[in-house]
Amino acid sequence: MAKESMKARERKRQKLVEKYAAKREKYKAEGNFEALHALPKNSSKVRLHNRCSQTGRPRGFIRQFGISRIVFREMASQGLIPGVKKASW
Repeated sequence: MAKESMKARERKRQKLVEKYAAKREKYKAEGNFEALHALPKNSSKVRLHNRCSQTGRPRGFIRQFGISRIVFREMASQGLIPGVKKASW
């Protein structure tokens, strides 16, 4: 499990990205890099980190499902993910 403070930091970054997305696109199209530089650093979507939606784990993230490899394995072995069969793991 990820620390609650780390999850909160990611949520805060996500809000900033959504808030400043239109401004960032506008400044990039105009070539106004001074105004772009004045925006908060965490408003860039590059600063976001993928985390598992259930555990908050940052590593072993599977984008297609939005979960970590460990949660994927547990769900697959319980039969919660259709089309996935347990092989030799």
